[in-house]
Amino acid sequence: MGRMAEMRALVLFDIDGTLVRRAGPHHRQALEDAVFAVTGLKATTNGVPVAGMLDRDIVRTMMEAAGARQTLVRANLAAIMAKAQNLYVRRCPDLRSKVCPGVRGALRRLSRRAVLGLVTGNLSRIGWKKVERAGLREHFQYGMFAEQGTTRAALARAAVREARRSGWIDRGSLVTLIGDHPNDIFAAREAGIRVVAVGTGIVSMEDLAAHGPDRLVADLRELDLEWLLCG
Repeated sequence: MGRMAEMRALVLFDIDGTLVRRAGPHHRQALEDAVFAVTGLKATTNGVPVAGMLDRDIVRTMMEAAGARQTLVRANLAAIMAKAQNLYVRRCPDLRSKVCPGVRGALRRLSRRAVLGLVTGNLSRIGWKKVERAGLREHFQYGMFAEQGTTRAALARAAVREARRSGWIDRGSLVTLIGDHPNDIFAAREAGIRVVAVGTGIVSMEDLAAHGPDRLVADLRELDLEWLLCG
């Protein structure tokens, strides 16, 4: 592994509330429509605390709330996730106006010196479509998504392993997760990496601070890039 890997940091980003916000009802609607298309069950995300959750867990929760048995959920989950992604990529609107403050500048500067990846509860095609329609796709080398792990912490650990396996970083590289929800903070802690909490989601700055992130910023215009890159 060469000197470049030794010197490069890894910065992992959540999507919803961190890179984009107020992206519309299309994601929720795709999940609901997919459940109905596959099973005939009318399930809704209403009342489901979707922020910070993995899409697979959202689907399970909404189906159970609609009265589905675990056997029905397990038998149809893969087909529902595939259908939801097909629906979303056809419906996703232009999200360039939904990009959170400071995101474009931070990504532009970081991508010159660090490896950037996604760690998100979105299913993969949904996550990539959001990033693409927001005009941010070029900055990210890879991502870990809802179908690739059972928890957000598992996704974060997988992201670090993949970066090391690919030779982009080594074991001495700085690794940081940036997210807008306490679940991002918990995931980073479990994965043994640093975390920046950003107040552009639905969780208040006070609530985020209570969970003790390494850094807390109102939006990514306040991000300390040198801390991310050099410690």
